[in-house]
Amino acid sequence: MKLPDPPDVRAALYRITRPAALRRGALTAYRSVAVVVAGALLLAGVVVGIGPRLWAIANAHSEVPVVLPDFQPLSQRTEVYDTAGNTIAVFERENSQPIAFQQIPEGVVESLLAVEDAEYFHHHGVNLRGFVRALLSNFASSAPTQGASTITQQVVKNEYLAGLPRDGRYKALQAHYALMLERKLSKQQILERYFNTVFFGNNAYGLAAAAEVYFGKKASDLTLLEGAFLMGLVRSPSGYDPIRYPEASRRRFKQVTLRLAALDLIPKDQATTLAETWPIPDRVRTLPSTNTKPTYYNLALKDFLLTRSDILGTTEQERANVLYRGGLRIYTTLDPVAQKSAENARNILPNTKVGFDAAVVSLDTASGAIRAMVGGRGLRSDVPGGEVNMALVPRQTGSSIKSFILAAAYQAG
Repeated sequence: MKLPDPPDVRAALYRITRPAALRRGALTAYRSVAVVVAGALLLAGVVVGIGPRLWAIANAHSEVPVVLPDFQPLSQRTEVYDTAGNTIAVFERENSQPIAFQQIPEGVVESLLAVEDAEYFHHHGVNLRGFVRALLSNFASSAPTQGASTITQQVVKNEYLAGLPRDGRYKALQAHYALMLERKLSKQQILERYFNTVFFGNNAYGLAAAAEVYFGKKASDLTLLEGAFLMGLVRSPSGYDPIRYPEASRRRFKQVTLRLAALDLIPKDQATTLAETWPIPDRVRTLPSTNTKPTYYNLALKDFLLTRSDILGTTEQERANVLYRGGLRIYTTLDPVAQKSAENARNILPNTKVGFDAAVVSLDTASGAIRAMVGGRGLRSDVPGGEVNMALVPRQTGSSIKSFILAAAYQAG
C-alpha cells in the first residue's frame, strides 16, 4: 500500500512542475491561434476567388438567354443559258440544289424516318428511348444498324457544332440545341433543312444533288427504294459509296430493306430478294439538262465575271463565292444556231502538222452582243501553259489582213 505524500513534498513538486506546464499551455494556445488565423486567411482567399463567380451564377437570370441563330443560306449552283434557253454552263463548288419539302415524295420521307429516326414526329428533339434501343441493337449486331441521334440532333450537329471536340459537353449541347430548335421551327422545316444539307458522297450535298448523281433524275421522281438507298448512305457516304465499294453498299442496302420490312413499308417476303437483286448505282450520273462541256465561250464568260469585271463583287474571293454558290441564272447573247455554224466553219480547216488553226467570233453590230465564239480546234488538256482562246488573245494577223487593207483602199479610190 502506497502512502500519500506529505503536504510539504506535494507543494514542492507543484512548484517545480508548474513553470513547464505553463510553457506547454502557452505553446498550445499559440498553435491554436495560428491555425485559426491560417484558416481565416484561406477562407478569405476562397471567398475572394469564387465570390464573383457565385455572384454571376446567382444573377444569371438577368442575362440575355441563348438564342439559336438563323440558318446560313444554302449553296446553289449557277446556271448559264443561251438565247434559246439551253443550259450551256454550270458553275459550282459543291453540288447543292435546294428544294422545298413539298417537292419531296412521301415515300422518300418515310424511308428517311425508317432508317434514321422512326419516332421523329413523336419526340421533341431528343429521344432517350430511341437512344437506348439503338445502343442495344448495335451491340447485338456485327455492324451498326441504327443511329443514336435524332434527325433534329443531326441538323444541330451540322449547323451549330461543326469543329467542336466530341466530348461530354458536345453531347449536352447537341441535346440542348435540339430541344431549342424544335421550339423554334416546325417538324417539316427541320426535315427540309436536313434533306437540303446532308452529305451523300461524290460531292452531292442534299437530296436533289444525290438524286441526280446516283439516279440521273429529279428528287421529286424518286421512288421509296431509291430514297431508302440514299438514306442508307448517310451513315458513311465514303464507306458505302456504291461506285467504289459496291459490296459494302449492297450490305448496307440489305440492312435498310430489312428495316423497311420491319415497319411494313415493303412486303416482308420480298425484303431479301430486293436486297440481293435491286440494281444499285454503278456510276455517277447527271441530268440531261445539265450535261454540259467546257467551251471557249464558257471559259471567256467565267474569266470575265471573276477577273475582268466587278459585277459580282469588289474582290475576286467575293465574286467566286457568288458565282459558285450564289445560285445565279445568267442569260447570255449566244445564239446556238450561229455557234453551230461557226464550229462547222472552223472544222472545214483540216489538221496540219505545222499547227495551222482558225478562230471565229460573230458579233451583233447593232448591240455588240457576241452570237458565236470558236477559239480553235477545241479545248485540250495537253496544251503547255493551258488552253489559248485565239478568238480573244491578241495575235499577229499576218498576211491575212492584206486583202482587207487592199479592199478598203480600192473602195476609197
